[in-house]
Amino acid sequence: MQQNEVLKAIQLRRAVFQANFTDQEVSREDILTILEAANAAPTHKRTQPWRFVVFRKEGLNRLGEELARIYKSVTPAEKYTEMTEQNMAKKATQSNVAIAIVVNYTGDLPEWEELAATACAVENMWLASSSMGIGGYWASPGLINHIGPFLNLEENQRCIGFFYMGHTEAEPREPVRSPIEEKIRWEE
Repeated sequence: MQQNEVLKAIQLRRAVFQANFTDQEVSREDILTILEAANAAPTHKRTQPWRFVVFRKEGLNRLGEELARIYKSVTPAEKYTEMTEQNMAKKATQSNVAIAIVVNYTGDLPEWEELAATACAVENMWLASSSMGIGGYWASPGLINHIGPFLNLEENQRCIGFFYMGHTEAEPREPVRSPIEEKIRWEE
């Protein structure tokens, strides 16, 4: 792959939401390709702290039901709405795939390094899926703080979000970024 192709892929990568997903199934093979890209992320001391739980088909229904259940159980009565509860379930089932993003803290490194490595893995997933015509985005609702038991997480693991995916026919959008010059201070 030429450098300009890599830079173009980075520039064109965007969040694509469920409203833009088609009904076309994301194959198990495509998911494995995307997760192989995640597995190529940089990692200090080779701890490879990323873990993934993949939800497809009926698994999406179970995930949606659990997110709705958690929302109802942790939301104070004055903030609860039935519509939000329904939307929690709907978000999962409108996707072709939902991947729980889990950090496996090894204790060998500061937690922030394990978190950073996992975020790099997610960016690799995002770039890979985008290059395959599969849209996606990383969601991190507050409910993830309560989903550990459902995901059977170990004590040293924490869910940091879901990567929702689906085939898309959405056109690439121009980036909305302020100029890089506004974010650099040179010390020469």
